[in-house]
Amino acid sequence: MNDSVNELKKILEDDSTQNRKSSPQKWASFVESTVVDFLDQHNIEKLSIEDGNGNKAKLSRTKDNSIKIEYLSTVMM
Repeated sequence: MNDSVNELKKILEDDSTQNRKSSPQKWASFVESTVVDFLDQHNIEKLSIEDGNGNKAKLSRTKDNSIKIEYLSTVMM
């Protein structure tokens, strides 16, 4: 499990959008692609992530093995 956490940290650190201003579309796209792929690859049941800029997401598997995603984006202007 620790290897999975380290892999997710590396993905977040390597994300080229990290140095730019965050947008709700980029956060949603990241969660719905990269994070969902990570969840599937490691057979994780629940996952909560936060990027430190106010963007948060919770992912969980449902009984029919689909993935429920809840996310919150914060925009600073």
